[in-house]
Amino acid sequence: MSRVPGPAALLPPLLLLGLPALLPARPRYEPTWGSLDARPLPAWFDEAKFGVFIHWGVFSVPSFGSEWFWWYWQKEKREPYVKFMEANYPPGFRYEDFGPLFTAEFFDPNQWADILKASGAKYVVLTSKHHEGFTLWGSKYSWNWNAVDVGPKRDLVAELAASVRNRTDLHFGLYHSLFEWFNPLFLEDATNVFKTRKFPTSKSLPELYEIVTKYQPEIIWSDGNGNAPDTYWNSTGFLAWLYNDSPVRDTVVTNDRWGVGSICTHGGYYTCSDRYNPGHLLPHKWENCMTIDRRSWGYRRDAQLSDYLTIEDLVKQLVETVSCGGNLLMNIGPTHDGRIAVIFEERLRQMGAWLEVNGEAIYGTKPWRAQNDSVTPEVWYTFSPKEGRVSAVFLNWPVSGILELGEPQAKLGETQVKLAGYKEPLKWVALGEKGLIIALPQLTPKQLPCQWGWTLQLTAIK
Repeated sequence: MSRVPGPAALLPPLLLLGLPALLPARPRYEPTWGSLDARPLPAWFDEAKFGVFIHWGVFSVPSFGSEWFWWYWQKEKREPYVKFMEANYPPGFRYEDFGPLFTAEFFDPNQWADILKASGAKYVVLTSKHHEGFTLWGSKYSWNWNAVDVGPKRDLVAELAASVRNRTDLHFGLYHSLFEWFNPLFLEDATNVFKTRKFPTSKSLPELYEIVTKYQPEIIWSDGNGNAPDTYWNSTGFLAWLYNDSPVRDTVVTNDRWGVGSICTHGGYYTCSDRYNPGHLLPHKWENCMTIDRRSWGYRRDAQLSDYLTIEDLVKQLVETVSCGGNLLMNIGPTHDGRIAVIFEERLRQMGAWLEVNGEAIYGTKPWRAQNDSVTPEVWYTFSPKEGRVSAVFLNWPVSGILELGEPQAKLGETQVKLAGYKEPLKWVALGEKGLIIALPQLTPKQLPCQWGWTLQLTAIK
């Protein structure tokens, strides 16, 4: 088959040499917050809306109380932690002795990837290193305190990255703690009121460059400033490299935890605090990072059923967050032997089943002019610009079968109301200039499109 020459093939060779000059130059970012904060957030992040956070590390071995186990036991000497160690471990047992017990023998990255895919999440963030300093990859800057030298003897980051990329369309991200509670170099710098910078130059920054170069994560979720300013961490220098010259410069997104004073002020998107859910529209892209286990980010063997959020709680969190312009990053904590506990798997699969029906109200949406309804509580709105469609997600099915909405302005003969997952259009009556009364279909519980929160799709609405 003969090929038709493209437009470039028809140009004289000398003209072709000038073509690169016609292309817009890539912007270069300076290592200043003013320059870095001006970088547009890559569009995929806002469109994704929902991600899964994974807290996994040596803290998964004691799996008691919190992922801050080492700090609470050794530094704060909290009574439950001290008693737990006295009752279950020999005298002289150190936190470092948990390292070889972090075995991951049941870790199947393909299975994890399949569960993540089934959750409906569009990105995943794995703790590559928490405040304990143990790296889940064989870091050359974390000698004998990493998953390749100690414990699993496997590169856990590489394995999960490969499975996620081979089996799903999720974006792969990495969490990285800037500081380490008990690292002698960090403690020395802290004693010097951060006038010396031994720890970031020999440990923290080299690790960041290493994970970006090696695993090309599309999210860098920074955390743990150790009460040091961003100048101590050289955060702006690292971010300038990340945005200008790194292998992920075009797609990478970053959060706002880069040193004292940067949170909720600088960086790509804002996290502001853990479990942040303001309930109103924010002018800057933000993320609600929260846990299915109300009390901990890491796995806890001592968790009670009532400690876990129900799927109704989680759907509510997702809908509220997305309506107000945020993303939801929902955390699970795997076990020391590499299992995603069945309760976490169930919640993830339930969320995926809900998104299967209601995903059009979540993915790729923008905030509408109203975030929640002014008449009926627990109704949240999103807007799909391409379709010109408003979605109203209601979390309680009215006993009367009649739903009143105070916000939408309908137009007779034009406005259509549908229930996601149900074929027939719904009947409605306008309430003066603003508001609608909608007759929901009479369905048995088994006939409902889903069990926890339902979406009305409104077209030709103001």
